[in-house]
Amino acid sequence: MRSRLRQLRLLFCALRYGVRLIWLAAPKHHKLHWFATLAARLIEDARLSASLHDALPQLAPLAAALAPSLLDDPERIAATLHDAVGALERFEEPLAPTELDSALHAALGRPPGALLASIDAVPLHNGWCEQTHVARLAQPVNGHGVVTLRLLRMKQVEAIDDDAALLCSVARWMERFSLTARRLQLHALALALREELRRRFDLRAQAANLSQSGHHFAQDRRVLSPDVIWDLCSGHTLAVQHVDTLPATDVAGLAMHGVNVAQVAAHLIEVVAHQAFEHGFFHAAFDARHVEVSIEPSTRGRLVLARCAQMSSLSSPEREFFVHGAAALFEQDYGRLAELHHMAGHLPATARPEKLEAELRMRSEAHFAAPADTRSAGALLHPLLHAVQPFGGQVSPRLAAAQRAFADAEALARTIHPEIDAWSIAHRALSGIAQRDLDHRGWIRRLSSELPHLAQIAPRVPQLLFWYLQQQGGAASERPASVAAGTLVDAVRREHRRTHSLLLACAACGVFIGVAAMLFAR
Repeated sequence: MRSRLRQLRLLFCALRYGVRLIWLAAPKHHKLHWFATLAARLIEDARLSASLHDALPQLAPLAAALAPSLLDDPERIAATLHDAVGALERFEEPLAPTELDSALHAALGRPPGALLASIDAVPLHNGWCEQTHVARLAQPVNGHGVVTLRLLRMKQVEAIDDDAALLCSVARWMERFSLTARRLQLHALALALREELRRRFDLRAQAANLSQSGHHFAQDRRVLSPDVIWDLCSGHTLAVQHVDTLPATDVAGLAMHGVNVAQVAAHLIEVVAHQAFEHGFFHAAFDARHVEVSIEPSTRGRLVLARCAQMSSLSSPEREFFVHGAAALFEQDYGRLAELHHMAGHLPATARPEKLEAELRMRSEAHFAAPADTRSAGALLHPLLHAVQPFGGQVSPRLAAAQRAFADAEALARTIHPEIDAWSIAHRALSGIAQRDLDHRGWIRRLSSELPHLAQIAPRVPQLLFWYLQQQGGAASERPASVAAGTLVDAVRREHRRTHSLLLACAACGVFIGVAAMLFAR
């Protein structure tokens, strides 16, 4: 309702001032005749339609070029929006202390003093439509007395949602009158942008993402996942355990606190690889500014990714394709990689595997020829996904987003420690995941996923066996007596031969075991 009223207000302003300007531009004594002539010419002019169709690429060439790529890869919207938000953050002003208290009261549903003993008025981080404060709890929760509290500025969030709704309406009207707008599918793009904005401000979902990430890395000494304080989480707030950290890019500060920067860089590549391609749960918009390192004595040097709360996921087939495809690519087995693409359905049935193999070889061999210290695993994995495009193929947008997150993590690791051997670390991490998927651990995981189905089928096995024997008995009773007798004699003879063979095998094994025992006894 709020966005509809805003649209009507904008329409009223456009009609009021637009019609007034046209009225003032008309001749003083022939205004009605001039309006009628103008309308008739606009209707009769055949070039007007073509001009309107070409207006969008001329007025916004960047949008015309960007829209098709965003529609083909919806996951890119998250990264594009994240970059735009990063540029806007420095223009935002935090709430005043009095406004902060009222906002916390509205978000928590009770006075802040009932839950918080104190809260820093100066935000730890001031972002777009949000701010983060350090607060001390009135009563410790799960052993945590100090929390990091993230608060949305709801007035700005509502205004942005209204703007997104208005953008969707404008895009829908443009598609009605412009062929170019329909070709670019502007309305679908605007809806995707609005949905991504809502995801960005969905703090409940982000709290669940942080909790799930903490479950994945509960026993991992490379990562510290702060505990979520659910009692203080709502649609407007997100509270987690407070950890003293420094940005991962603050190399001097980390060295001052005794943090091994080279180890942090290596852990960054390994952790992002395991998140995406082993857990299937990775950061949708990986940002170096949001990667932090703990400087507390008990957890010094561990990665803290609490500010990277927008996540995406990969299905099991997508993870298996990427992991085994990357292993084949590192081994330069292009034929195996082309076969994996065909098995995953990334190519039309008419595409020839040898041509894809040649395309993969052409795109990848230059990376292996580069010096060892300049090789980039993230750049090598780009052809893994995009070499199918010349043949009319396409990979999942989520796979492309995971590859971009991995490449961003590698770039950050090189920034932290330029001498890092990122190629070997990535090769070792991805090959290890592929090996674990093929050995007994992979078999156990697949068997455990099938156990719920087996638990439902196993109790029915006696009943199914009874039905099968009953059907076989009924079929046998319908045969002639001579045929049934002959069949029975043949079955007895086969069983006699099997029993005789089994007895001979047992006797031979007994003789062999006896001879071996006598030889060992001597």
